[in-house]
Amino acid sequence: MKVSVNLVKKYLDFDPLPISDLENRIGSQLGAVESVTDLNVSYQGIMVAKVVKCEPHPNADRLHVCKIDAGGKAQNLAHDDGYIQVVCGAPNVREGLMVAWIPPGAVVPESLGKDAFTIETREIRGQTSNGMLASPRELALGASHEGILEITDNAQPGQPFAEVYALNDYIIDLENKMFTHRPDCFGILGVAREIAGIYGRTFHSPGWYQPDPELPVLETEALNLEVKNELPELVPRFCVIALDNIEVKESPFILQTRLSRLGVRPINNVVDLTNYYMLLIGQPLHAYDYDKVQRVSGDDGQVSLVIRHPRAGEKLMLLGGKEVEPKGKAIMIATTQKAIGIGGIMGGAETEVDENTKRIIVECANFDMYSIRRTSMACGLFTDAATRFTKGQSPLQNLAVLAKITADLKQLTGGKVATKLIDDNHLLAAVLERKSVYPPVNVSTEFINTRLGLKLSTEEITKLLENVEIAVQRSGGEGLIVKAPFWRTDIEIPEDVVEEVGRLHGYDKLPLELPKRDITPAPKDQLLSGKAAIRAHLAKSGANEVLTYSFVHGNLLDKVGQDRAKAFQIANALSPDLQYYRLSLMPSLLSIVHPNIKAGYDKVALFELGKIHGVDQGSDEDDLPREVDVTALVVAAADKLKKSSGAYYEARCYLENLVGSSELEFKPVTKEAENYSVVQPYELNRTALVNIKGGEFLGVIGEFKPSVSRALKLPKYCAGFEIDTKLVAPILAAGPKYSPLPCFPKVTQDITLRVAADLEYQTLFDFVRQKINEFKPAHSLVELTPVDIYQKEDDKSHKQVTFRLNIANYARTLTDNEVSKLLDVVAMNTKETLKAERV
Repeated sequence: MKVSVNLVKKYLDFDPLPISDLENRIGSQLGAVESVTDLNVSYQGIMVAKVVKCEPHPNADRLHVCKIDAGGKAQNLAHDDGYIQVVCGAPNVREGLMVAWIPPGAVVPESLGKDAFTIETREIRGQTSNGMLASPRELALGASHEGILEITDNAQPGQPFAEVYALNDYIIDLENKMFTHRPDCFGILGVAREIAGIYGRTFHSPGWYQPDPELPVLETEALNLEVKNELPELVPRFCVIALDNIEVKESPFILQTRLSRLGVRPINNVVDLTNYYMLLIGQPLHAYDYDKVQRVSGDDGQVSLVIRHPRAGEKLMLLGGKEVEPKGKAIMIATTQKAIGIGGIMGGAETEVDENTKRIIVECANFDMYSIRRTSMACGLFTDAATRFTKGQSPLQNLAVLAKITADLKQLTGGKVATKLIDDNHLLAAVLERKSVYPPVNVSTEFINTRLGLKLSTEEITKLLENVEIAVQRSGGEGLIVKAPFWRTDIEIPEDVVEEVGRLHGYDKLPLELPKRDITPAPKDQLLSGKAAIRAHLAKSGANEVLTYSFVHGNLLDKVGQDRAKAFQIANALSPDLQYYRLSLMPSLLSIVHPNIKAGYDKVALFELGKIHGVDQGSDEDDLPREVDVTALVVAAADKLKKSSGAYYEARCYLENLVGSSELEFKPVTKEAENYSVVQPYELNRTALVNIKGGEFLGVIGEFKPSVSRALKLPKYCAGFEIDTKLVAPILAAGPKYSPLPCFPKVTQDITLRVAADLEYQTLFDFVRQKINEFKPAHSLVELTPVDIYQKEDDKSHKQVTFRLNIANYARTLTDNEVSKLLDVVAMNTKETLKAERV
């Protein structure tokens, strides 16, 4: 963001120089200064001269030998007649013309920053030329190189050229990101206001800059023009006016110099004026050739500006010669027939203003900043207009800017107002009534001082704010009602007022004292502690933690039988392999089992802690997709190890070692649970739902479907579990449950039961454990573990399950006979209830 100090000074009643002090104050109280350029250096030595004599060159057809009056300067170069001779090839050089003379020893401004070219006295076809008469391009003030600059403004021979056009200037380049929340500071007027504020001076905006200005009136036969806004939520205000009988030509040179020094190329008086007010206020404008718009409006003669989204396949040739195909929710400015511009970014080449234009439409609109940002990124168009609109310009300034530029266009082009000002306005009535984007903010002196660590009085705070035209009313005692002016879009809450006061007062004046803080340690996060405990437990058990992407390819979901429709699809995926949020961790773990076994790790136990998301998992309080913290583990062994079936039980050992077998209940997979995404990869006949004792669903454990094993090249020995981390965390955070070991010897005996093949193992195990606890000797510690499940080749209707009982008493030594009788009772009850035969 380039700022001209001379333009800033036009709106101040004091001189903010020296430049070093201004630079420091801006840097500390407004925004970062990237560079300061002394423009006067570029025009050092260049002065105004008058051509007093102009004759054809005796030895060249296209050259002229001129005598110039430099106001008595450079007399060492003057001839006997007191004039200085310069050879010039410009077609417009003539006697009586006031020109810009670059004397010998001066540098051509256009060459600065490249290979600096210093002018010398030299012979040209036998005639001495002392320097050169400069064109606008050589002066770095325009693109014209067809002739020399004709100075028509009030100037005297010998006067420094920089003084005539206020080029004895400093250009301050401010860092754009500093003003992301301050769209008003993307204009010279806004920066001037802030400079006044940081110098403690009161600023007054120009009289024309107000939310309800005097509107232009119709001055000639009315032109046909209307606005149709189909996107009021994205274009809350769209103002246009038409002018007739205009003359498009070069702008006054003073206007061209103002644009050039701020990095904008002069084009013509209409376009230059729209660019100038964009630089002055920060409000972009655009001018259309009315007749060209009419030609692309259809045969009915109705000229309509339609605000809509792009149509499918619609393309547009822009002013810069680039053809684009806007998509999605871009804002298009169109006629009823075709698009003529991208709203807030750039106009179309088909309706541009040129030297043949006689009637124009001037647009001053307000666009949704987020929509402009998306379209700008999608089309790769980062124009000055887009830069300003993406900061959120105030919709309350449109009328003032359009009314002012209309008055200046009339003066500069000779045009007349040919329509009433059309204001397509969709702002809230409250906004229009109070003339401020947000309601007034109630704040107190104490509130401000407490947060800044200052002791400012109410009067001092009021003065700081009123200096930058923020209205302040007292509301009893130290209470303040702060009303932002119509151009401010960043003062919404009391903290915004605090920031404003601190900045205007000077952050460097704040006391360097550390605030008092409570040093009481923050309470431990149970979830974080639980995750750490899970990692420690599983690592001690021999498992290795892995970290996989939260996004997966849709093919992986298909391979494990999960429904893509239940997963959130990523609109801007980092790669084709990362299309969907994963529905569970298990597919990611299974996808790396085969690569690990192939790499030579014959037996693996891998686990991961992460988050999963799903369309069917609901939303949180903020209506965002709910995240579920889960822990997953998979165990696998290469087929060459020829491990017997029983991967389920190894996975179960990891789970029970992690949570504690006494805390868990294992249940068959219900019909309802079959549709859970987390259950999809598992073979239902070899899978269990896991509950915390008391009924809360913890997760699922089991072996995997043959289709999943084939798709992911899993070994035959493979199983895993996936559980809710948040349910496990409090159990682990509570620490292990301690039971003292009996000091008397334990007795170990096995019991084998022959049961029906379709009897679930968990049902049998739970029943046996229940009966042992019911009939065991008092004060005994028991441990029941599975030993074997066996099925004979010739008896497929039964299976034999062996359990091992370890029992010890705290008061005495148990005998084998007592334990045998206990197992006899258990066997009898098992036979009566489950029809089990003891083997």
